[in-house]
Amino acid sequence: MDRAALADFLRRRREALQPGDVGLAAGVRRRAPGLRREEVAALATMSTDYYTRLEQQRGPQPSPQLLASLARALRLTGDERDYLFRVAGHNPPASVSAATHVSPALLRVLDRLADTPALILSNLGETLVQNRMAEALFGDRSGHTGLARSEIYRWFTDPAERSRYPEDDRDRQSRAQVANLRAAYGSMGPQSRAGELVRALQKASPEFAELWERHEVAQRFADHKTLIHPELGPIELDCQVLFTEDQSQALLVLTAPPRSEGYEKLQLLAVLGTERFPADTTPR
Repeated sequence: MDRAALADFLRRRREALQPGDVGLAAGVRRRAPGLRREEVAALATMSTDYYTRLEQQRGPQPSPQLLASLARALRLTGDERDYLFRVAGHNPPASVSAATHVSPALLRVLDRLADTPALILSNLGETLVQNRMAEALFGDRSGHTGLARSEIYRWFTDPAERSRYPEDDRDRQSRAQVANLRAAYGSMGPQSRAGELVRALQKASPEFAELWERHEVAQRFADHKTLIHPELGPIELDCQVLFTEDQSQALLVLTAPPRSEGYEKLQLLAVLGTERFPADTTPR
């Protein structure tokens, strides 16, 4: 671990960013250029004290998971991320796992989408980052681990995953999930994480096994969909998708036409956030 190089790199990358680059309001006039240490720490979901110690060459060696969070918070390119890992004393992520490093270009777009649900997915259906509106619509997807990080895996193994979709749309969604995984499997190979996911699902889900044999291949996202919110009920939304050049990540943006019922429900969702109300059990 090269403490001096790590500290200098973190400081210079922090100073090169402006609040607007990461979706933050500029606020009052700043005495120093770039982001504040506490802002980087918040973006990386770490303590300000720990981040400060890294910049002061006093911190312990950060873990690969923490470095990945810092790379995302500082909007590092792939080459910059690899350099960060090396000066911190770790090998850079392998090409397969590197696919979970969020594209800075997609992040820049996501940062500007505060008033509508938006999230970035890997080609294995892993939610890499979601904005506040997407969390309100889908729930917090950051807590999943292992194979369950993939929404494809959860779709075929956890019945609760389907509750956000109308029953008459679930067959189409199942086919789309499998077609997406088939596309990832073709590009990543049988010994990749895509292959691991396929083998696990073939054992866990007869439905998946049957659909896998159809060999449907596509990166499918419905242009128009209805999602069911626990408090607001069905919400009709349009879905726009922006892919990275290598097709390994996708930014999903969900919108509704102005003055439509879906638009009004999104307005309510912005107010409601992730709050849930208990069912009324008062005798009538």
